[in-house]
Amino acid sequence: MEQPAIPTLAETVAEYARRAKAASRAIALASRETKDVVLREAADAIVGSMAEMILVANGLDVADAVEKGLSAAMLDRLRLDAKRLAVVADQTRAVAAAPDPVGEVSDERTLPNGLRISHVRVPLGLVAIVYESRPNVTADAAALCLKSGNAVILRGGSEAARTNGVLAQAFRAALARNGLPTHAVTPLPTTEREATKHLVQLTGIVDLAIPRGGESLIRFVTEHARVPVIQHYKGVCHVYVDGDADPEMAERIVVNAKAQRPGVCNAMETLLVDRAGADVLVPRLVAALRAARVEVRGDAAVQALVPDVVPARAEDFDTEHLDLIAQVAVVDGLDGAIAHVARHGTFHTEAIVTRDAAKAERFLREVDASLVVWNASTRFNDGGELGLGAEIGISTTKLHAYGPMGLAELTTRKWLARGTGQVRG
Repeated sequence: MEQPAIPTLAETVAEYARRAKAASRAIALASRETKDVVLREAADAIVGSMAEMILVANGLDVADAVEKGLSAAMLDRLRLDAKRLAVVADQTRAVAAAPDPVGEVSDERTLPNGLRISHVRVPLGLVAIVYESRPNVTADAAALCLKSGNAVILRGGSEAARTNGVLAQAFRAALARNGLPTHAVTPLPTTEREATKHLVQLTGIVDLAIPRGGESLIRFVTEHARVPVIQHYKGVCHVYVDGDADPEMAERIVVNAKAQRPGVCNAMETLLVDRAGADVLVPRLVAALRAARVEVRGDAAVQALVPDVVPARAEDFDTEHLDLIAQVAVVDGLDGAIAHVARHGTFHTEAIVTRDAAKAERFLREVDASLVVWNASTRFNDGGELGLGAEIGISTTKLHAYGPMGLAELTTRKWLARGTGQVRG
């Protein structure tokens, strides 16, 4: 008897995606009440009945990652404990409590011919999330996609495979209990990069792909995709300290931006200091960074003021270290800072520290980034910190979304027209 053919990787990925796409139609029609119950039940399971299972799975993933020599930053992204698990659950509940964007009317009017038109938010359909290391993305993506009426297909990294699988199961079990298809949250059964290639080429099935991870992953997805892609690109984020800045405020902001959590995309990578205040500000800020265990690399002007600083290489200013490393450069005032950011920024987050409101407003207006900040840390470029609840990523592209992507950014709009027999002449 002839044995059935074993599906190829491409066929397996396509079949999982087709099931998720079919589930997206049911989720698009689900009531807000049902979706919110699903999210609350999943959150309860994450810190209740499934908490031990999640932490055990995460412990195994972390042990494997340590053995494989993952960096400290990657290990920090991967590791879960009871406190972080509580944050994951709280973010899921926050999404449940947020207004439902589906059905929101943004424009409604009657034309001279009597035709009544309206512009209404609707789900995107099937969203593919490709990500590395951070298991919290599994929960954030599932919660945001379900609340916005979408299905999600998840291709996490091998380093978090066990954790991702258990977290996804919390949402799938809640979907089943409430009469919705479990395929609305679909983890791919493989973490192979080739599976990602097949996934992002499924035109007509996948409606949007969102890669979250390192530069190589994002480039891989972008280069191979045949479906629309929102890039969560690297964050080479700057803090510019003006010559008239409050030194104490500048020190507090700079240290927080770099050292509070260095392994994330909204951490500062480059400190720019106004030449007019460099003699005082550079030694003070370098000392503060070093006290926070940051390796400081300086340009020639910084080296002249702090002779034992590590010389900065040209490539440092284009590098997202995701570690306790920062480069410092002296620039010629606001013009120099804006020019430096234009050359080296990645459209993520840029900050200015100054007492001068006119300079600040010019920086806010002229600097191109998804969040531009005056007298605050770059670490605020985050959906939760900006009041959006959880986020599915920070878009550094400009089509459809720019900055943290919350519920509204996971929808599009369609036009509705209600007539009484009108025809076009």
